[in-house]
Amino acid sequence: MKKSICIIFTVLLAWVASLAHAQEASAWTDGFNLSSKKDDEYRFMFSPYTYHFSGKDGHKDVWLVGVERERENGMLTGVTFFTNSFGQPSTYIFPWGQMYRDIGWIPGMYFKWTAGLLYGYVAPYENKVPLNHNGYSPAAIPALGIEKSNWQVQVNALGTNGFMLQINRKIN
Repeated sequence: MKKSICIIFTVLLAWVASLAHAQEASAWTDGFNLSSKKDDEYRFMFSPYTYHFSGKDGHKDVWLVGVERERENGMLTGVTFFTNSFGQPSTYIFPWGQMYRDIGWIPGMYFKWTAGLLYGYVAPYENKVPLNHNGYSPAAIPALGIEKSNWQVQVNALGTNGFMLQINRKIN
């Protein structure tokens, strides 16, 4: 039952992502395409701080490093490696995402979302993320940030558990 719910949710995420990228017929699969295009931007990502709303003892410091690619049309894809709140090595692979620049009244402000597959919450913490099956679960992360020159500073919403401060640096 749990596995079928996870599969259904992952298919639903893929479908929503494909609707968001309806301008191209193959857009929903572009995140799996590792080839570069002329106007692609690549960013190195690092997180120095994560805040947990619960403040429970047992939470460990979280670190994150990763790489993100942004297409000319704002489509995002990437991978991160991190330690989760319980000190377990974890990975988030996101073949779907979108960047929306110049929102709000602040110059350089942006909103972005990513969706993909999370791995790393294993026993005894497998119930700390929804729809987890053998350490794998679907994930979607919205973020709000500021971009200046080749730098971005953003806040990622981690469901109802907390938020993560993330710093990104353009590398091409």
